[in-house]
Amino acid sequence: MVDYSVWDHIEVSDDEDDTHPNIDTASLFRWRHQARVERMEQFEKERGELQKGANECKKKLAECQKKLKELEVKDSVKAEAEKLKKEVEQLKKEEKNWQKKEDELKKKEKTMPWNVDTLSKEGFSKSVFNVKPESNEETEEQKEQKHKTFVEKNVKQLKHFGMLHRWDDSQKYLSDNPHLVCEETANYLVIWCIDLEVEEKHALMEQVAHQTIVMQFILELAKSLKVDPRACFRQFFTKIKTADQQYMDAFNDELEAFKGRVRERAKVRIEKALKEYEEEERKKRLGPGGLDPVEVYESLPPELQKCFDSKDIQMLQDAISKMDTKDARFYMKQCVDSGLWVPNAKGDAPDQEGADAEPVYEEAKNESTEQKAAS
Repeated sequence: MVDYSVWDHIEVSDDEDDTHPNIDTASLFRWRHQARVERMEQFEKERGELQKGANECKKKLAECQKKLKELEVKDSVKAEAEKLKKEVEQLKKEEKNWQKKEDELKKKEKTMPWNVDTLSKEGFSKSVFNVKPESNEETEEQKEQKHKTFVEKNVKQLKHFGMLHRWDDSQKYLSDNPHLVCEETANYLVIWCIDLEVEEKHALMEQVAHQTIVMQFILELAKSLKVDPRACFRQFFTKIKTADQQYMDAFNDELEAFKGRVRERAKVRIEKALKEYEEEERKKRLGPGGLDPVEVYESLPPELQKCFDSKDIQMLQDAISKMDTKDARFYMKQCVDSGLWVPNAKGDAPDQEGADAEPVYEEAKNESTEQKAAS
């Protein structure tokens, strides 16, 4: 059953009663409130003293019982043991008295009337402001400029960190240079790894890759803890140096995966550079008609290619005369537009189209041969 007796006497307010007109109402209410507060303070003081006395008694009793057990083992100190037994009995009586006082205090607390201060307690307090935060997201240009400025300022320190091997050395260096614990350092190390792989410095790339994963793990730890990376990098080193197998396996797996990605990226960069170089070389050798002499040479019939190989103009004239006129004109025009042949290079008027052309095909033929060998 529900006990409603607690609601019988409630001091809801200090100013709920009507007073005589000749009484200073404000002062009366203030005195009432002050008296009630003092009663509550006195009660709390009494509760604290009681709790303190009871705790001290329990502590002494536990110490005496411990000493008594130790002395009971030794027969030579029976007198002291007897003394402790009496002290234990006395402390047990005091403990019962303190318990009795505590029960009386609880009973007294239940009979005390409730008031505006004890009737209810605040469950939670929360203020909500519907303010839209300012957007601090950086643009790509700002990020790029920030990275460039950071690298220019700290390039020596970044390279030094990338060359470290031992955990302790890395931790100490970051402790001395906490500004390096950031996203810009990780980005720089990634780019450096790819550059080293392109330069075929594989061992050095693997060393820098290790330091790259160290920095990335620190940044991930900071993100999970929602703290500044500079405040948690020591936690990473503490964890990694304890040789937690699961954590080490995750670190090594990520390291191997990262080195694989670096090799793939370096391969793509090399292929792209080769294509750009080949395109530049192709543009340099384009003839007056915009055709590539290597491509034209490879598209010629075998009998015309033999003319180029032997550098025999008479053989070329004979091969052209045996061909269909339309095809002959087409192939000779291809040679002229590609610069493979230069018509009238000697200043003589040709007796037939292409007959007195100056051959300039040797370089193009050699390039074609080298290209086939490379492929």
